[in-house]
Amino acid sequence: MTLPQLVPSPPAAFAGAPDSADRVLAIQGGVPLRGNVTISGSKNAALPILAATLLTRDDVILTNVPDLSDIRTMVELLQALGAEAEFDPAGGQVRVRAAHIATTDAPPHLVERMRASFLVAGPLLARMGSMRASTPGGCQLGVRPVDVDVRGFRQMRSRVDVSDSVISAAVETSRLRGSSIFMDYPSHTGTENLLMAATLAEGRSTIINASCEPEIVALGSMLMRMGARIKGLGSPVITVDGVDRLNGVSEVILPDRLEAGTYAIAAVITGGEVTLDRVVEADMLPVRAKLEEAGAEVWTRGDSMMVRPGSELRAVEVQTLPYPGFPTDLQAAFAVLLTQAQGVSRIKERVFEDRLRYVEQLTLLGANASVERLNAQRLGNEARIVGPTPLIGTDVKAIDIRAGAGMVLAGLIAEGETRVHNIHHLARGYEDLVGKLSSLGAQIEERNVAA
Repeated sequence: MTLPQLVPSPPAAFAGAPDSADRVLAIQGGVPLRGNVTISGSKNAALPILAATLLTRDDVILTNVPDLSDIRTMVELLQALGAEAEFDPAGGQVRVRAAHIATTDAPPHLVERMRASFLVAGPLLARMGSMRASTPGGCQLGVRPVDVDVRGFRQMRSRVDVSDSVISAAVETSRLRGSSIFMDYPSHTGTENLLMAATLAEGRSTIINASCEPEIVALGSMLMRMGARIKGLGSPVITVDGVDRLNGVSEVILPDRLEAGTYAIAAVITGGEVTLDRVVEADMLPVRAKLEEAGAEVWTRGDSMMVRPGSELRAVEVQTLPYPGFPTDLQAAFAVLLTQAQGVSRIKERVFEDRLRYVEQLTLLGANASVERLNAQRLGNEARIVGPTPLIGTDVKAIDIRAGAGMVLAGLIAEGETRVHNIHHLARGYEDLVGKLSSLGAQIEERNVAA
């Protein structure tokens, strides 16, 4: 099957590119969401899996790939490195053949678009023996260094040079050497980078305090089908015995638990009833537990989950933690739910130091919410939300992907019209958000700022 060549452009659901300040999402609140919504493939699984295609000369075929600007950026990055990469967005399929890698220097203009671009470092170092990339960009969530990756690469016998703007590395011998690597914290991307690097390293690597996220299990499972020798996926200790080469594979991207959680929360706060189709029940347990604690009703059957509100929403305490804790990527959406809950709720952010900046946007809508302040320059990591409080539509900003989703959810329950700016962030993480919400009854459209 020959797929059309990728044309690097934003998904149709959001016409605005990162430099487009003339488009907004306009939302009329007060409509309960009802119906079925099909959950797309996971962005956080697809991105490392795309990077892993650099580990083999053979064809890799991926299906259920979401049409997101971050996915297009990663495919464009693979092409820039010399791989044949084709994306059929309508069919959700990507084919990659990295038979020849022309350069190990990742173009800065691509790396600066998203932090996940640094995921090519491990595969390039393992297969080609060197890599160079500018400091990765993406959402501004506070300090998210790649020091875990850097220390791991050094322990695997590579020289790594780090400056304010560039990271470069080269193996000291003919190939990476297996090592016992203790990570200071269970970094998602750090685990992925070191896992991919270890597959082609000489000898055994042990990654201690590894991330246990479902997306990492998906990556490791695909690597094993490619011929990698991995044990301990889904646990804090992963053992990898390096092999000489990996083979091609066909892989289906698992459903996006973060997208599913967003629609589940939307169903509850709007007073509707939504069935999420194509979900993995086990991956939804942290979100389901908090929804039910807050008073929502949830049923599952096979790969479907139905969500609706109960008689009353109750205040709860949320602490974000690495999986299987409550996901940091859903706390902004859950904060919107807590504005409608009876009592005082608290959100403790324990993954990213600066992820509560969206609370200021939420207060513009009338939410009774605040964040402790460490000093005049920095906000703390705990938010206090008092509810129930009616929200009133106004202009707000999507300051990152997940905060943007929270603003959209707030607009669904606010009185009058809410206009969400900086919608290019949403195009990075939610496939056809406007279309899916509209199919559930939401009054939402993309329009020019002046309209």
